[in-house]
Amino acid sequence: MKLVTVLVLVALPLYCYAGSSGCSLLDNVIDKAVDPTVSKDEYRAYLKDFLQTENEENAADELKQCFLQQSNETLANFKQMLEVMYNSIYCKAF
Repeated sequence: MKLVTVLVLVALPLYCYAGSSGCSLLDNVIDKAVDPTVSKDEYRAYLKDFLQTENEENAADELKQCFLQQSNETLANFKQMLEVMYNSIYCKAF
């Protein structure tokens, strides 16, 4: 669980680029992680080109499971938080 937290915390600052992550691939990875209709297997299949070890696959599964356990309200709040980050004064410089 700590690894998942670290991965999320490392990825979130990348969202400060150009009002979004600036990278459609990263945007899609986050969207699929947050989408409750995407299963862990579908999420892992989407990331297959980037998951080289079993530990990386397990980390992706844990990340997706964290989002699957959240309510729709929490998921909506997470998306809103990302928008606030995109539009923050700290991201405007990027």
